[in-house]
Amino acid sequence: MRKIASFTVNHDTLETGVYVSRTDGDAVTYDLRMKKPNAGSYISPKSLHTIEHLLATYVRNSKYTDDVIYAGPMGCRTGFYLILRDNVSKEELIVLLRETFAYIADFTGDIPGNSRIECGNYLEHDLEAAKADAKEYLEVLLKVTPEMMNYS
Repeated sequence: MRKIASFTVNHDTLETGVYVSRTDGDAVTYDLRMKKPNAGSYISPKSLHTIEHLLATYVRNSKYTDDVIYAGPMGCRTGFYLILRDNVSKEELIVLLRETFAYIADFTGDIPGNSRIECGNYLEHDLEAAKADAKEYLEVLLKVTPEMMNYS
């Protein structure tokens, strides 16, 4: 079998940030790298799950709702993949991500989709950890530019 694109990236040199992972037709997969890979610090499963709910809810309710294909976590617990239609520019994406992670960092109230009926693991959430992880990533996002979005 062919090696998938994400396995061709040298994870030992990858830093936190936002990267274009791949483009398939009009779908662009973004690598939202919240933690440096293989560095010993990972997003806890409960925080990851909570961020997933808040991230997906926010981006799917933004002005880009029709451009969102997928938002979900990486199994390695270092970040998320966000797949958007290619008519969202990198500049617009950066603004959207800053707004999204500010929303998560400041979130209060009930986690969207967090009931037994709506979620297959509704008891595994940690809002305070998610807020802390989002705040940390927001600091990274404030420095991101479109020129920084390619894997080195």
